[in-house]
Amino acid sequence: MPKTVADVMSRDPILVRPQTPLKEAIQILAEKRISGLPVIDDAGKVVGIISETDLMWQETGVTPPAYIMFLDSVIYLQNPGAYERDLHKALGQTVGEVMSKNPITITPDKPLKEAAKIIQEHKVHRLPVLDGTGKVIGILTRGDIIRAMAAE
Repeated sequence: MPKTVADVMSRDPILVRPQTPLKEAIQILAEKRISGLPVIDDAGKVVGIISETDLMWQETGVTPPAYIMFLDSVIYLQNPGAYERDLHKALGQTVGEVMSKNPITITPDKPLKEAAKIIQEHKVHRLPVLDGTGKVIGILTRGDIIRAMAAE
């Protein structure tokens, strides 16, 4: 019988809220040796993911987009909107300011193969697992899938 998300997901993941101080989230990631946390609102609905990738901007900073001047006009060679988003992440002080919004999620009844395909196609490292009411009941990571493969 094919495995489902529920068979291999990590249950009861640590959750943070958008107003959680960034230092607190960094501490949780470091102490628990995990690479990301689901972010929920006051109603318990998932609104984002805070991950190591999001936090790298804090350390590396951002480079302004390349531009050229032409007839007293500035022409950006890269998207200035992406620069603003990255700058916001680099300067953020709360989880909500730095997190990736609108995360891809999955339900526990989905086949593991489908979850692996979603992770691969969307180039994400984890999927929050939601119950029928939209509450986070688990998290499925690439590592969970690899461990399930090794156990077979």
